This record gives sequence, C-alpha cells and structure tokens, in this order.
Amino acid sequence: MTKKSILQLWSIIMVISLVLTACGGTSNNSGKENNTPAKAPTNSEEATDQPKPVTISIAYATGDPATKQAIETTIDAFMKANSHITIKNISETTSDSYLDWLKTKDAVGEFPDLVEMRDTKVFVDAGKLAELPEELHSLFEVLPTYEGKYYNAPMTGNAPQGIIYSKKAYTDAGITELPKTYDEFVGIQEKLLASGISPIVVGGKDLFHMGFWVNYFLINNVFKDDPDWNSKRTAQTVSFTDANVVQAMTDYKDLFSKYVDKGWLSTGDNQTASMLVTGKAAQLYSGPWMLGQIEEADPAFEFGFYALPNRDGSVVINGLPALAGWSLSAEAAKDPDKVEAIKSFINFFFDPAQYSPYLATVNGIPTTAAEVSYDTNEQMEEVLKIMADPSIQKSMMINNWYGENAIPPQFRNWFYKLLQELVVNNGEVANYMKQSDTEYDSNVKANKQ
Repeated sequence: MTKKSILQLWSIIMVISLVLTACGGTSNNSGKENNTPAKAPTNSEEATDQPKPVTISIAYATGDPATKQAIETTIDAFMKANSHITIKNISETTSDSYLDWLKTKDAVGEFPDLVEMRDTKVFVDAGKLAELPEELHSLFEVLPTYEGKYYNAPMTGNAPQGIIYSKKAYTDAGITELPKTYDEFVGIQEKLLASGISPIVVGGKDLFHMGFWVNYFLINNVFKDDPDWNSKRTAQTVSFTDANVVQAMTDYKDLFSKYVDKGWLSTGDNQTASMLVTGKAAQLYSGPWMLGQIEEADPAFEFGFYALPNRDGSVVINGLPALAGWSLSAEAAKDPDKVEAIKSFINFFFDPAQYSPYLATVNGIPTTAAEVSYDTNEQMEEVLKIMADPSIQKSMMINNWYGENAIPPQFRNWFYKLLQELVVNNGEVANYMKQSDTEYDSNVKANKQ
C-alpha cells in the first residue's frame, strides 16, 4: 500500500470514529443515557503503557577510529528506536592498553554493564562477567567457549593481518610481482629502500600495534607447527630460548632494524594511514579495519592487500575464532531491566539492518548465523578470499589462545615492551628470551596465589 492510500484510509477511519463517538458515545446498550464519567487511569495503568526507563553503561576499545564511529552510530540509532533505554558511553581514548584501562575502571567502581571483551579469561576468573543469555546464542554461527560456557557475542570474525601496500611505491621501485616467500618479501624491502622510501610504517606508540608483526613471526615459526605451545610453556616443557622462538624474534629484530620507518616508536596507529597515502612509507602490516581509513584519507590512493607468506611459501594467518566480543557484566546481570536492555541492544547490533553497515565500515568478517551482505572493495575481497581458502592455515596471536593455552594476562604487554627494547637497544635475542622465560614463570606463579 502506498503512503498516500494509507493516509486516505487513516482519514476515513478518523471520520467514522468521530461520528460514532458523537452518536453513540453517551449511550449504553440499553439505550439509556450514560452520565457516568469515564474512569481516569491509575498510575499503575499509566506505567504499563510506557516501558520502564533504564540506563546501561557501555565500553569498547577506541583505538580504531572507524570502529569507534561505527559503534557510536549504532548506539545512537538504538536509543532513537528505544527511547526508554539510555546508553551511557564511558569509552575513552587512552594511551594505556585496553586491558589496563578496563582494570582501572573496575578498580574505581566503573566497570561497564556491557563491554567489548578481549581478555575474557581475566574477567571471568575475577568474577566480573556473566554468561551470555541463552536467547542470544542462536544469533551466531560459532560461539567460542571458556570452561564450557559462553561469555561473548563476537562482533566480527578474527581478522587476518596482511601487507597493505602502495601500488605506486611498488611500481617506482620496480616491483612487478608479489612475494611467494618471506625471503622474496625481504628482497622487496631492499628495492623499496633503494628507491628512497621508508619500506614499512609501524604504529609502535600504541602497544597493541606491536602485536601484528610480533605475532606474524610467532605464528609462522611456532604456532603453525605447535598450536599448544603456550600450554607447554606454562608447563615449562618448552622455552622462549628454543630455536624456533629465537628465530622468530631474530627475524622480527632484523625487520625493525633495517626496514621499518625510524620513527616507529613515536608513531601512533592512527597516523599510519596518513604516512602510507602521503608516500612517506610504502607498506603497512595491519588488518582490514584499516582499509576504510586509508580510503578516507585519500580516495584516489591505489593500494593492495596480500597475506605475507612464510619462508617455505606456505601461508598461515591469524583467523581462528577468538574468545572476544560483547559481554555482560556480572553486576548488570543482577538487574533484570538491564539484562533486557542489553539483550535488546545485542539483537539490534547484529540485526542485518545495522550489522551490514557496521561490517562495511570496519571491513569486518561476519559472525552471525543469518547471512549478511555488504559492499566490499578490492582489498576486502582479497581478505575474504584468504579467509575462505582451505589451503591457508588459521592460527591465533599469542594472547588470544584460551583454555589450557591461555597465557598469563599481564605477560603480553610486558613482552611487547621488552621486544621494543630489544630493537632500540640492539640487544641479544637469546638474552631477552631468557628474561621472557623468567617473567612468564613469575606471572604463572603469581596468578596461582
């Protein structure tokens, strides 16, 4: 029915209603005049007409501007559609790690009702998270479990990192083919260096950014052959001083020492797109969430994306389902009104009407059972192709493994900082790996107390 015919029908209904009211509103079925005044609604009856107002707090990682904007857009749309629910956004942009920021919020009594969770084990073990309401389980194709229970509504699939490169920089340096091995990739860096451009930009000012390269080397030298390496390290049957880890960190140190832009330690993650599009650097190793930022920085900039191969030519990527996503706080779970509001928000967030534009903005990989379609660019098509390729092995970053393979939560940031010092101080890899063993074991012992 068209908008015009709906309005015409509504006008007719209103006219009939007014006529009936005028003719019969003062009479009862007996035909006698009814002088009894209409009963005024009680307060309780008024209350049932309007949903009870409720306020929930929400927090998420704000390091990626595109994701931040996409979530804020969804929050605004949700509150507009649900006027009785107020969402208090307590997210903050901070130089601290997201884990440390959440711990601070908890310490001052401001742990959010609904939180983007990336360290589920830490907060479950601390009694801060409630299980994901069962009614929400069917929304998702796969739900990761911790100790047999579900705590996360995964916002996007675990996305792979890859080389985002300037096509012009590659052409200017005489690079005509993408690398088939890691050694060929190193050869490309030599050509870029000779052409006068910084080969690789790294946002080392933001500690989480260090994880991209560190984990490329760990995945390809350690986890691809031994996915249970973390649990063995906890049991002290393997060591950071073993040859495979030393090789991984030696390759990392060589790459940073020779080919990474010299200002990497003072460069923020949010500056990397600008350095790429302005020609100050030729490549960025990051995930698909950066694709939109690069296009926004310069719509005319021509760039590509590829998964970085290993020395033997195989490709192993970060891509297994992670124990992460929207989580409900244990405190909020005590309030039925908050629980209903949170369930409403999660249903709204993953509804295709909102989830599709969210995925398009962040270049995310869908997690829902319902099929979701959205427009993708050339680079994102490559990401999805990589994820769908059964010949490409999927793995995880060192801190994303869970269950027996979970590492001490405080170790990751310490380890990344240590590896920054390794490069800055031109340290001996073996000595730094001995420090890693000592710190890891100390963390394990402390967490048992």
